[in-house]
Parts: sequence; structure tokens; C-alpha cells
Amino acid sequence: MERTEDVVVGAGVVGLALARTLALRGREVVVLEAEDRIGTGISSRNSEVIHAGIYYPAGSRKARTCVAGNRALYTYCEARGVDHRRCGKLIVATDEGQIGALREIRARAEANGVDDLRWLDHEEIQQMEPELNAVAALLSPGTGIVDSHGLMRALRSDAESRGAAVVLKSPVTGGRRERGGLVVEVGGAEPMALRAERVFNCAGLGAQAVAAGFEGIRPGAVPPRHLSKGNYFSLSGRAPFSHLVYPIPSQGALGVHLTLDLAGQARFGPDVEWIDREDYGVDPRRADGFYAEVRKYWPGLRDGALQPAYAGIRPKLHGPGEPMPDFTIQREDVHGLSGFVNLFGIESPGLTASLALAEEVAE
Repeated sequence: MERTEDVVVGAGVVGLALARTLALRGREVVVLEAEDRIGTGISSRNSEVIHAGIYYPAGSRKARTCVAGNRALYTYCEARGVDHRRCGKLIVATDEGQIGALREIRARAEANGVDDLRWLDHEEIQQMEPELNAVAALLSPGTGIVDSHGLMRALRSDAESRGAAVVLKSPVTGGRRERGGLVVEVGGAEPMALRAERVFNCAGLGAQAVAAGFEGIRPGAVPPRHLSKGNYFSLSGRAPFSHLVYPIPSQGALGVHLTLDLAGQARFGPDVEWIDREDYGVDPRRADGFYAEVRKYWPGLRDGALQPAYAGIRPKLHGPGEPMPDFTIQREDVHGLSGFVNLFGIESPGLTASLALAEEVAE
């Protein structure tokens, strides 16, 4: 039976960041990925935004790792040549009734250590983004965008250069503790077993299934998985904006926001659709709701300008109308299996927080 020190399950951005961190610390690491490529799930189906850490509850793991991860990610991208841009974001109040909510957002951001927000009045907004409808806005200069695939390739390269192995088409089917370590059962075309000292479950949408497959995990410790689908629409032609634009959040959702990719192409989303199975199709009829929401802050959006782009699915730990929990990192004191670490509910801002999360999990 092959042996290694650490097994990381899942080659998304968090799994690869963790593999890199462990390898840099001198650990022997094997990354097991069920698909035939890295980052095919949550990591490649999102807005590719580098978040500043504005909205999350003060003291939460999301807030802490997002703020630290933002700084670490910019430093890393600059050092490794990963394509990114610090374009900034405008959080907009489209009427006077939203001014109070905008002030609350600023206060929460400051509590999280985000101290570079700038308040803009209508005239300043018009000078910056003439087609934007807003009476006031917060400018977040620390928000940006990143090539998520380029980031994951760099993380993989770093890990492999320090001896880590990334093994594709290797789904983890179960495991157990035996004398001498954890035995990880691996399926695929050539099933095998791998013995490890530690196993880190970074399987994203599949994290609950991976955990449930290991003997010794307390069944009650595995939280239920709720699938939240976000649909994105792209703009035909170029948008007249240089900043990302976010409306005031409502009912726990960020709303239909405008983001840009590194080529300047605008896309809108995500709207929230609760689903019971993985489905990545985008219904063109959902565009009607997008037009109504976007025109609140961009009245000039023309009819027929939105096209279905893609959908992403987030592994929520809460259902509709329930409080939003924090990132969950479980050790044996919670689930009962020595040497096994679970990561549950790692969704937004997981991309931004990946490097900071990796450090925390490695510790």
C-alpha cells in the first residue's frame, strides 16, 4: 500500500492552496481529484472577484480569512505573475432610503478591518461612472478580479515543485483508521488504497459525501448540504463601467451585481435559485428579472443586451430563510476520527480567502 503524510481531497482553489502550504512546510502531500482537471467545480464557476471582506460578521472566520486572504492574494498574484486587476467596487444606494444601509455596511467593514472605503456623493459618482444611477456609494479600492484558473495553475505548480503530487480522475470512495494511519480508498479506472497520517477533506460540493464515506465519522457531525445555484448573464458589447457595481444587499443576498472579467466583458449575477440536484443550465427566461434589477442602478441597459453565460453552485450549510453560518473547519474533537479534517460550506469568499484558509487549516 502506498504511503504519504498528507492527503488533500479536492483540487479546487482551497485544496490546491492547502497542498501548497503543506508542501512548503516540508510535508509529503498527495492531492486526489475526482475530475479530469483541477478546479472544475465551485472554483471555476464564480465571479472571480477578489473581495475586501466588507459584508461578513465581525470576528467570523469568513471576515478574518477574507481580509487576510485579500492582502495575501494580491501579493501572491504579483509575485507569481497571475493575471489580476485591482479595479475597485462601488456599493450603490439608488435612493435616499438606502443611505442608512450604506452607513451600516461601512461600519461593518471597519469592524472587519477594512479601513479604505471612501464615501461618494452623487456628483463624485457621476464623475467616476456617468451612466450609474446612485445618490451615494461606497468605493472599495481593495476589491478586484483575478484569473481563477491562472491562480490554480500557479498553486499547483508551487505544490508540485515542492514534491506534492496531484492525481486526477481519482475519486475518494471511503476510508477508515487502521494501525499506522488513515486508509483512503480511491476509485476510478485503477482503484487503489493510500495510507496517510492526515486527510484534509476539501471536496467542495462533495465534502459531505466524502466525510460520510469514512468509518469513524459521527453521522451527526456531517451537516446537511443545501445547493444554491447562481445564474450569470453576460452583456453583449462593452459596458460603460470601469468598476464593479454592487447594489445594497437584501434578505441575505448581494443582489444582481455587475462584475467585469480581465478582458473588460461585463457579466451580471448571481441570482439565487435553491435546487435539489446539480444543474448548470441557465434558463434564458430568468433574464427578465435581471433587467429589472440592473436597471435600478444602470437605467441605460438596453433590451436584448443580456445573454445566458454560466451557472455556479454553492454548497450552503443553511436553507432558504435560515441564518448564514460561517466557514466550518472540523477536527476530530467534533467528528471523532483522528487525523481527519473536514472543510464544509467553503463558498464565497473562498477564492479570496484561500491562502489564509490554507494557513489556518495547516496550523
